[in-house]
Amino acid sequence: MAKREEWAELATSVLPATFFGRPAEQVAPELVGCWLIRRLQTGEQLRGLIVETEAYAQQEPACHGSRRRSPQNETLFGEPGRFYVYLTYGIHHCVNLVTGCLDEASGVLLRAVQIPDEPARVAAGPGLLARRFGIDRRHDGLPARPDSGLWLAPRLLPPGMDGKLTQTTRVGISQAQELPWRWYLRSSPCVSRRARGDRLVRPGAGL
Repeated sequence: MAKREEWAELATSVLPATFFGRPAEQVAPELVGCWLIRRLQTGEQLRGLIVETEAYAQQEPACHGSRRRSPQNETLFGEPGRFYVYLTYGIHHCVNLVTGCLDEASGVLLRAVQIPDEPARVAAGPGLLARRFGIDRRHDGLPARPDSGLWLAPRLLPPGMDGKLTQTTRVGISQAQELPWRWYLRSSPCVSRRARGDRLVRPGAGL
């Protein structure tokens, strides 16, 4: 259970760039339970607990960098620890963190976050997440650091939340669907899509 002083430190804590310098499939599950933080123009912070992630790597066809390097996906080949933001279907923005090493396409998609004191489904999906945090292509390439106004803080679960993860296949893609490269916090009601047969057990609901 988190102590009061730990919650106070959340406002200034940050994941170092070295955290992201590993394969996406290693980083993705470790990002679940971390916090996405954006500093608003008012100086206040919008914080969301990351509850669902997906990994993508150059060697598999669902990754944006699997075919070629282009101006649109250049950030994905850049330094780990930066945000890679793209527009899907011309409508929704998706927020990723670049992982791995320089010149190799590797990244983690943030699929859902849980925002304290807000409706459970307000950021339960990549497009909803980007919309709620006001993230778009202008944030592409920004380092995940407080001085950029958008960063990630280390793992810290709210009191009483179970930290168990479910590992399953990715969703919303047409290739490499068999890879089990999606992870989510099983106790969170904010997951975009639960694995088949996995239902949310609320406190007191029994098994």
